[in-house]
Amino acid sequence: MTQAIQTNQPNAQMERQATLLNLSKLLLDEERLKILGALAQQPCSAATLTTQLAIGRVQLHLHKLEEAGLVKKRTEQGAERYQLDSDQIRQFKKLLFARDESNEAQSPADKDLAKFIKQNQIVQLPVHPAKLQMVLEWLVGKFQPGVAYPEKEVNELLKGHAIDHVTLRRLLIDHLLLAREAGIYQRKPME
Repeated sequence: MTQAIQTNQPNAQMERQATLLNLSKLLLDEERLKILGALAQQPCSAATLTTQLAIGRVQLHLHKLEEAGLVKKRTEQGAERYQLDSDQIRQFKKLLFARDESNEAQSPADKDLAKFIKQNQIVQLPVHPAKLQMVLEWLVGKFQPGVAYPEKEVNELLKGHAIDHVTLRRLLIDHLLLAREAGIYQRKPME
């Protein structure tokens, strides 16, 4: 099991979010949705779309949809016709709904740990004893073996989690991961 939890989003995730944001902005226009609906039925010219849908600025909307890759223009017998770009739509679908490769590469233990730790902070404690032990073993990794820590320093190392530092300190002691003697704490060796 690795000690580090990823804090940076992978490039694929950032690309996915940017694409989703751009498509959302584009598709939050009722007229563009009408145009896409009509083009889903059959390819049309801009003039036909204007007449059928009774909307203005069809050319502007088509241009934006074409820039985004949702629509493509082709010329047949000197007339421009627009149609959905099925290949590009499939690519968007693959990008937006693909499984996150970083999660697939993680071991089952790392996946379990990631449920309770986000951005290097514990967001909740598991109820299941084995999973709690796993989270506490991750947490005790903040302490160097053989180093003596005063209580104040222990508290500082345990702050910033969704669970208060006093509870975390107590759990580390109760689970025999930290030893306390005369206000000094030490990490116990892992077996």
